[in-house]
Amino acid sequence: MPLFTTAPKSICILRLSAIGDVCHAVAVIQAIQKQWPSTKITWIMGKIEAQLFHDLPGVEVIVFDKKTGFSGMKAIWKQLKTQRFDALLHMQLALRASALTLGIKAKYKVGFNSKRAKEGQWLFTNKKIPDTASQHVLDSFFEFAYFLGIKQTSPTWNIPLADSDIQFAQQIRHENKPLFVISPAASKDERNWLNERYAAVADYAIAQGFQVVLCGSPAPREIKLGNDIIALTKGKVTNLIGKTSLKQLTAVIKQAQLVLAPDSGPAHIATTQGVPVIGLYGHSNPNRTRPYLSKETVISVYEKHVQEQHQKPLKELPWSARAKGDHIMADIEINQVTDAFKKLTTNQ
Repeated sequence: MPLFTTAPKSICILRLSAIGDVCHAVAVIQAIQKQWPSTKITWIMGKIEAQLFHDLPGVEVIVFDKKTGFSGMKAIWKQLKTQRFDALLHMQLALRASALTLGIKAKYKVGFNSKRAKEGQWLFTNKKIPDTASQHVLDSFFEFAYFLGIKQTSPTWNIPLADSDIQFAQQIRHENKPLFVISPAASKDERNWLNERYAAVADYAIAQGFQVVLCGSPAPREIKLGNDIIALTKGKVTNLIGKTSLKQLTAVIKQAQLVLAPDSGPAHIATTQGVPVIGLYGHSNPNRTRPYLSKETVISVYEKHVQEQHQKPLKELPWSARAKGDHIMADIEINQVTDAFKKLTTNQ
């Protein structure tokens, strides 16, 4: 039995981070809006994520900066003190997020069931989604919507971009060549592919008539990564690492024919823009975290390493089991990536 048989008046979403997971949550929220356009939606999200999603249509975004700690939580509780939501969707497993729910008034606080909840999340909710079968995080997030009473649907995304963002992306184009975007950095360096292999694939794409664009955040390690890759390339590469806002980055990706990335936010941004991704996976399960619409072009060595490390078959491992080590990504070969490139660019 669904939690609601008619549209609730108000729903609060708690998903603070990261970019990829927030991209998944956008699809869920917009599915709720499509079926229940009268429902008021409030979304508490992280400071970085809000740079991209602050202007989602019909959503009140409240920013929580984790650096502000308890004082930041109290500020949000004060902002919401007069509101009582029909439901709070607690879609983050971190203890910090669970603590934030304590000062939010809601009739139902919906979370993951105990099999998937971590850091005691089940202690902070009074309703649990029954789902344990979904493999991909996005499918698991959609179970929150289905639990409320939303009909089964496929994900779609609408992320507003300003004309200035689109113009920025258009201005980086050279000679109207098709764009190949490489986003080389994952959240941890061990999850990155090898610099010389990124460079080799960049040169391959240039030889196929593509303009190659590197993208990434202004973090010093990402800027260094981009410079190191460019130093190894023979052709001309456009380096936008640290030079775009998240909105501008999204606009650039929107214009791309395809994207190459490890497990990272830009891979999921590409999905929201309908751009295919060559995903490089070794540490996390691609069935759980891959770019949602690019299953056929994910290159994964995760299965081999996680089974070796845990001494168990994949089906017996926990949903979020990870492989560890700084050598894993070396098992992905250049020809695997160029084969995926050919697959995505032939007859297009």
